[in-house]
Amino acid sequence: MSHLRRPAPRELQPTSFAFTPENMEKAKKIIAKYPEGRQQSATMPLLDLAQRQTEGNWVPTVAMDYIADMLDMPAIRVYEVATFYTMYNLAPVGQNFIQVCTTTPCWLRGSSDVVKMCKDELGIGIGETTADGKFTLIEVECLGACVNAPMMQINDDYYEDLTGETTKSILDTLKRGEKPKVGPQSGRRGCEPIDGPKVLKAFCGCGAADQAAEPKDGEA
Repeated sequence: MSHLRRPAPRELQPTSFAFTPENMEKAKKIIAKYPEGRQQSATMPLLDLAQRQTEGNWVPTVAMDYIADMLDMPAIRVYEVATFYTMYNLAPVGQNFIQVCTTTPCWLRGSSDVVKMCKDELGIGIGETTADGKFTLIEVECLGACVNAPMMQINDDYYEDLTGETTKSILDTLKRGEKPKVGPQSGRRGCEPIDGPKVLKAFCGCGAADQAAEPKDGEA
C-alpha cells in the first residue's frame, strides 16, 4: 500500500483545521445542492476542498473530523470515504504530484519508459518525494484515456501520447517553474487517429459530398 493511502504520522498531523472564509462559502454552496436530509452526500466534494486548501495537497485527520462535524455524521464514515478513494491523499505530496498510469494499455505503449524517465530525472522512486518538496511520483491505475496511451496526470492536468523524451521535456518545464502544454504530446488533436482522419472523405451516398474530418479553426 502506498504511504499516501495511510494517515500521515502524528508528528505531521496539524492540530486544527477550518475552511477559509472563501472555502466556507464554497462549502455552503456544495451542501445546498443536496436535498434536505441528504447533506452527508457532500462528503466527497468537501474532502476535495479540504485537500486543496491544505499545504501539501492532502487531507489531515483533523480536516476529516471537521467535515464530519459540519455534516453531522460519525467521523468514521468520513474516514471510510477518504481511505477508499485514491483521489484523496492522506499524507503530504509534492508541489507537482505526478501520477503515471501503468495499466495494460499504457504499459503496452511504453509507460515503463515514462516511469524510468521520471525516476532518472527526479532522482526518486515510486511513492517518494524530492528533497525540495517539488515532485512526488506514484503509479496509478487507468486514467481514462487509453487511446492516447501512455499518459500521466500532474496535479489537475493530463499529458498523453508520451515518450521518454517528451516526459523529460515536461519535467524540465516544471523544474523551470513553467507550465507544460497539456494533452497529447504527439501533435495530434484530442484522440483523433494518430496518422490523420480516416472517414468522411468521400461521398456518403446521399448525393452530397461529406466534409473532411479535419475540423476548422475554432471548432472542437
